[in-house]
Amino acid sequence: MKQTDYSKIYRLMHWLIAISFMLLLITIFLRLTWLNKYNVAAIIQDYLNGTDQALTQDQLIILAKKIRKPMWDWHIYLGYVLTGLLSLRFMLPLFGKMKFQNPFSKGLTFKEKFQKWTYLIFYLCVLISLVTGLIIEFGSKDLKKPMEEIHELGIYYLIGFIVIHFAGVFLAEFSDQKGIISRIVSGSKKDINK
Repeated sequence: MKQTDYSKIYRLMHWLIAISFMLLLITIFLRLTWLNKYNVAAIIQDYLNGTDQALTQDQLIILAKKIRKPMWDWHIYLGYVLTGLLSLRFMLPLFGKMKFQNPFSKGLTFKEKFQKWTYLIFYLCVLISLVTGLIIEFGSKDLKKPMEEIHELGIYYLIGFIVIHFAGVFLAEFSDQKGIISRIVSGSKKDINK
């Protein structure tokens, strides 16, 4: 298999998108674990038990949501950043700066077709997540609940893609694409010598 060299623009886009996804995953992880509204409400209730104050469960949940709101705002901001990055990612091929992943290209091996299909499916899922997220933020209140249900499924494809991506990278690194990790970090040897 031929060695792939990654341009500076490709590497920059790759890492900006990857960092955005990792930060989004952190906000999701926090919301599902430590900053879960029920956990935060229980902490508040536990504190109030030592005082002469009391709140209803509904009041505790409202307060818990207000406490975690600044963190969740970051999820929304990162969604806007990712929307911009992916819009740019899809426009760059029009200017010859990056290539489209075309699984129908002739002469592709099974592995190359699998890679290209994986990326196309991934980008389609990301597009669905971004569109549903934007509808949640800016769309009709009637659409909010069904869009949230679809949007929340995004964690499954994202974790699945990350696992497939890392497995593929390590498989390539230790088989026919030695140096793939260093090339996506620092570029090819000819880029370094420029």
